[in-house]
Amino acid sequence: MAEFSTRYSFGGDEFIFAELSEEMNLEVNFRGIAITRKLKEKAFPGILDICPSNASYLVRFNPEEIDAHELLAELKQLEREVANLDEIEIRSRLVDVPVLFQDPWTHEAVMRFRDRHQDPESTDLEYAAQINGFTSEEEFIQAMTDTPFIVSMIGFVPGLPFCFQIARQEEQIEVPKYVRPRTFTPERTFGFGGAFSVIYPVQGAGGYQMFGIAATPVFDREQRLPDFRDSMVFPRQGDIFRYRSVTREEYDAVRKRVEAGTFEYRKQEIAFTPYDVLRDPEKFSEMALGRLYSD
Repeated sequence: MAEFSTRYSFGGDEFIFAELSEEMNLEVNFRGIAITRKLKEKAFPGILDICPSNASYLVRFNPEEIDAHELLAELKQLEREVANLDEIEIRSRLVDVPVLFQDPWTHEAVMRFRDRHQDPESTDLEYAAQINGFTSEEEFIQAMTDTPFIVSMIGFVPGLPFCFQIARQEEQIEVPKYVRPRTFTPERTFGFGGAFSVIYPVQGAGGYQMFGIAATPVFDREQRLPDFRDSMVFPRQGDIFRYRSVTREEYDAVRKRVEAGTFEYRKQEIAFTPYDVLRDPEKFSEMALGRLYSD
């Protein structure tokens, strides 16, 4: 197969779109993170917005302040500068995300929309466990909670984190989306589609498989909680989430702290290179979880 070369496209007078790969994987996502962070650091006059995605990014600029072809040349130079991922350091956060699996709220939605699912006779968890080769839902949940996930992009709706499992690609969990999308998904639903886990920041339509509900928000419009003082959106690209299965009792206790405005995520700062992850994802995951829960 021929090696893929980044496709650059102009969008009107104000946009450049860069497609880094036709395939979504951790290596490509790390390259996109490195390019867009370097672009932000350079603070070229005339750049209005930088929107990184899973395997691409979009730049909005003011053509009266920066020439489109000069900007394109800068983007190509940045791509050359990050060719060696060993030399790139990513600073981000390790975050504990409590999730109640098999909860009553998403289960009600699961049963309401069975006519739109590949397997109307099973639940989303039963179906996903089966097609991924697990013998029980419990084994499947453990596989999702034993390894952390990296936030690969934020988007679709404000605050929604798309997350890749930090595992070898052939070992990553994958599930198809619903055959037809739902018209209702509860707020904070923990969902899965393709190779991505998500947390729905608000109630709305959706097509990802529904496995549980996060006890904590990823979007706080009123910015009541301490973690949202600087932004109404909590996740950042490059964050590493550990989804931790909790009991109904712990879920209720966390919800009380959220409603009282006192909840803060358990988190730790971390710096790593993409090579640390790609060379040995199991060892990196073990290190990351050990650091997250060390006091």
